Amino acid sequence: MKRWLRQHRYALWVAVRRLLAHPFSSVSNILVISLALTVPILAASVLVSAEPIVREIPVSPELTLFLNPAAPEQAANTLGETLRRDYDDEILAVRVVTRAQALARLKSNPSWQAALSVLPDNPLPDAVVVTLRQPEGQELHRLADSLAQQWRTIEHVDTVQLDSEWVRRLEAIMRFTRLCLALLAVGVALVVLATVFNTVRMQALTQREEIGVARLVGATESFVRRPFLYLGALTGFISSAVAVGLALAALYPINTALMKLAASYGTQFALQLPDFLSLLMSAVVVAIMGALSARWSVTRNTRF
Repeated sequence: MKRWLRQHRYALWVAVRRLLAHPFSSVSNILVISLALTVPILAASVLVSAEPIVREIPVSPELTLFLNPAAPEQAANTLGETLRRDYDDEILAVRVVTRAQALARLKSNPSWQAALSVLPDNPLPDAVVVTLRQPEGQELHRLADSLAQQWRTIEHVDTVQLDSEWVRRLEAIMRFTRLCLALLAVGVALVVLATVFNTVRMQALTQREEIGVARLVGATESFVRRPFLYLGALTGFISSAVAVGLALAALYPINTALMKLAASYGTQFALQLPDFLSLLMSAVVVAIMGALSARWSVTRNTRF
């Protein structure tokens, strides 16, 4: 066990020494990989920050039936009871919002108080908000579209609005973004493999004579390859750490601009990096990829 640890400690020390022996080349390779890794980290930050907001959005579409302002006073309650009775299999809940309730909610918002104070009467209509059930064997948005067309013909109904139609589009955008992030990760993996492969290749060719002498005195293949594996793993791990630092530096001005924009809408929003465990696992994966690329390269370029 001590011999095994001593061999790996020696290989790690040789890899560090080779990195320090060519500082310009090492820094260049690390920067190339780091810049490539920074892009998916920032994209992942957008997804991590946006997903909690998306989860809070109700996935069950809501149909809002706005009644004609000239409709009788109890028309909204009657319509709600009728829909609950006739469409019990499709409807999860029915909620009636009267004109007075809608006006009171608007008045509670300081942005609307000045505008509403000059109105002579309440211009808002009564509304019936219907939440649909998840259908079996049928897509939810198709059911919502079908019911909306039927309910537009009901007496006293002025218009029917599908409030959660945009949720479906948002989910499609999130799926598209995840796909783009996966493709981007594949591209970054190729950059890491190519960069480490070329770095180790140059190192192996530079030390060709040294490797030949080591084999003549009895060095095994694993002894020759081990420092190069550590070189690839160190390059990948250091590049990941630098990429996280670059992402943090990039998020500072981005979040400053985002917070100003969100404040103009009366809310707060800022991007944040993925959790530490995810970043650490990503760095380990990049290090493993670097080691595998180094193994491939040194195996191909030290056969002589």
